[in-house]
Amino acid sequence: MDNNDYIFGIHSVIEAIEAGRTIDKILIKKDINGDLATRLTQLSRQHGIPVQRVPVERLNRFTRKNHQGVVAQIAAIEYTNLSSLMPTLFEDGVLPFIVVLDGITDVRNFGAIARTAECCGVNAIVIPSHGSVSVGADAVKTSAGALLHIPVCKETSTVSAVRYLRDSGCQVVCATEKSSENYTLGNYTTPIALVMGAEDTGISEEILAMADTRAAIPLFGSIESLNVSVAAGVMMYEVVRQRLADNLEII
Repeated sequence: MDNNDYIFGIHSVIEAIEAGRTIDKILIKKDINGDLATRLTQLSRQHGIPVQRVPVERLNRFTRKNHQGVVAQIAAIEYTNLSSLMPTLFEDGVLPFIVVLDGITDVRNFGAIARTAECCGVNAIVIPSHGSVSVGADAVKTSAGALLHIPVCKETSTVSAVRYLRDSGCQVVCATEKSSENYTLGNYTTPIALVMGAEDTGISEEILAMADTRAAIPLFGSIESLNVSVAAGVMMYEVVRQRLADNLEII
């Protein structure tokens, strides 16, 4: 853990938010109260920053210095607004290819997906602000720097993000073992929002209900599923294969 990825102390965190620093999440000691704590909570809510109440022992893992009961994790990048990005892609004549990660929590999987996404010309990765990995230094390193080159949209709700992408004209493609349709049978030469689910629970039922295509990667061994980063790579390169075969520009 690099302490340069974190801000310690309630005053410092408030100042960082007011200065416009991009913060992924804030950890606050369970029993901390008072005017400053209330102000910090309100600021966090206004800026869409997730706040977790945690035991002091967890905060002590970050630093031996006085953290005043507050630790903030700084984002390694500036996040992109999805609702601003999509119109720009269409105006520029780009055939959108968006990857949505529904609750991916493993930073190594996230980094591997981002690395492949950048190589495949994906226009953006969408992650939720709660219950997900974020773009810290470890994620950037695991992605081999890809996260510095591909837009990442951190949205309040993955469900809302997928609904917005569908309403914007994207075909919602859910990669899921709950389908019997071979992934190669889908048509991916349209605007695509490819959804990959959490490592343990998969894609949420609410998002599956919005799917235009439910694509399954065939498995022939005794293990029931692929690692999500591997499955994402298979799906992304199928999109690339079809678009190249149709003489479509990748980026």
